[in-house]
Amino acid sequence: MNLKREIGLFGGISILAGIMIGSGIFVFGSLVLHRTGYVTGLSLLAWLIGGVITLFSALTYGELGTMYPETGGYYIYLRKAYGRRVAFLSGVMNFVLTSSGSIALLAVIFSDILFNFVLQAGNYWLIRLVAALAIIVLTLINYIGVKLGSLVQKIFLVAKVIPIIAIIFIGLFMGTEPVSLSLAPSSSVGFFGFFLLIGYAVVGTLWAYEGWTNLNTVTGEMKNVGRDLPRALLFATGLVTLLYVLFIFALYRILNQATLEAMGADGYLPIAAMMTLFGQGGMLFVLIAVLVSVFGALNGTVMVFPRVYYAMAEDGTFFKPFKTLHPRYQTPSVALLGSGLMALVLIFFNVEQLLTFVVFGGLVFNTLIFISVFLFRKRHPELPRPYKVWGYPVVPAVAIIGMVMLLVATLVESLVPSLIGAAVILAGYLIYPHVFKSTPKDDAPSNR
Repeated sequence: MNLKREIGLFGGISILAGIMIGSGIFVFGSLVLHRTGYVTGLSLLAWLIGGVITLFSALTYGELGTMYPETGGYYIYLRKAYGRRVAFLSGVMNFVLTSSGSIALLAVIFSDILFNFVLQAGNYWLIRLVAALAIIVLTLINYIGVKLGSLVQKIFLVAKVIPIIAIIFIGLFMGTEPVSLSLAPSSSVGFFGFFLLIGYAVVGTLWAYEGWTNLNTVTGEMKNVGRDLPRALLFATGLVTLLYVLFIFALYRILNQATLEAMGADGYLPIAAMMTLFGQGGMLFVLIAVLVSVFGALNGTVMVFPRVYYAMAEDGTFFKPFKTLHPRYQTPSVALLGSGLMALVLIFFNVEQLLTFVVFGGLVFNTLIFISVFLFRKRHPELPRPYKVWGYPVVPAVAIIGMVMLLVATLVESLVPSLIGAAVILAGYLIYPHVFKSTPKDDAPSNR
């Protein structure tokens, strides 16, 4: 029994853009501006560079996804490049912290915004209860079938893009503030200081671009991988980059420099901008937009992450029940339920801890995945590549540098949760030989 191939080009774009456009663009605008010393031109450049790094990363994934069009995504690439144990470590990290933590994080953010800002009647346990209900409902929707889950994703992609576009037009045509595009820092910092300044700001934008890896996880369910995967990656990351840059520019058209600086690093630019023009009604509009955006991203993560555990079980590096397909719906039913249960456990961590769990493991293994493009080109030049990454070797090299930058920033800014992530990887490394019987040949890179 095989997974149904029901995801086309628009479905792929919807899944990818739907996961990428979450809460980040609404939350991190002030942080990025603060890191550039409140120089609007530099902050816009940082958002653009973050998008370019994301685009280069996605194009690199495109080559891997068309070489190995199998459900499982990054797990498949790690397995073939580095062997079974490294791939097992990535899967365990994602199941225990990274992927399940992403589901939990989005669910908690959704519930927190709903109660604390919209209803203004929340407490810790009520917020966690609604977060749990959101995970359960979306898990059941995707349990019934990938077509239904993909339909939900398409609906919420359109629903979340409309308010973002609306804010862009409001800012561009109703905003009256001049926006400086100067790239000169507010004080003399020298070349190295300027590099650190813009680099630190770009790291802030990369949080908001997170999620671009997830379409490769469901390539086994795409109708035409060789044609649609690279196009979906290109269109989705390009669209998100354009929306983000225009969105931030539009907000600067509404808020003056003094207001921007007074908000600090933790302010919410969209809320302040809409309140400036429309009062409380404007604030409510933005909050609803954020809720729709986060819910759409949550559905996308619930859909794609269990496919990795399914692929691992098929490969003999995860618990056997996780390779079960539902006899009627042909979805990885046990993997979906297991992922949902793990996410329910993690909702009791706070947002900062969950954010670090999500980022740390992804950065470690994405760096290895980008390096694998070079390894595959050298080891297996004969393999069919319906799509070869544009600009090789520069594009994947830039992607690697971007991942290393973000990993260093994560270690510096959130050391203890990062160490917890490292401990999970170490624990997986130690228990692997005791749980799975394998030979050195099994743990070696694949020859195919």
